[in-house]
Amino acid sequence: MSIYVTVMTSSAYKPALSARHAIRQIGANLKRARLRRKLPMEVVADRARITRQTLAKVERGDTSVSIGIYATVMHALGLIDKLGDVANDPMASMLEDEALPKRIRARKKVSES
Repeated sequence: MSIYVTVMTSSAYKPALSARHAIRQIGANLKRARLRRKLPMEVVADRARITRQTLAKVERGDTSVSIGIYATVMHALGLIDKLGDVANDPMASMLEDEALPKRIRARKKVSES
């Protein structure tokens, strides 16, 4: 009996189409944020401690760039506080709220005799 193991390299992996579109949108939003701030690519790249070429990949929404790099670019643009909102799931919060008890009663003290 043979066992085959497939090892995916980062260049072979392609995220789902919806994920690629979302990452491209993040890149476009970061580019817009940089342009609104009238910051050249060199300045943002320097602040994020990445190369100008890597920043260009981020702004294109390149899926081969790590999320850590996207986070450092967000930090360089003053947008890092928005990163925590990415996985905010209002539906899950609503479902959790429905499962909460209507009231909580105080526990009765057990007397020691």
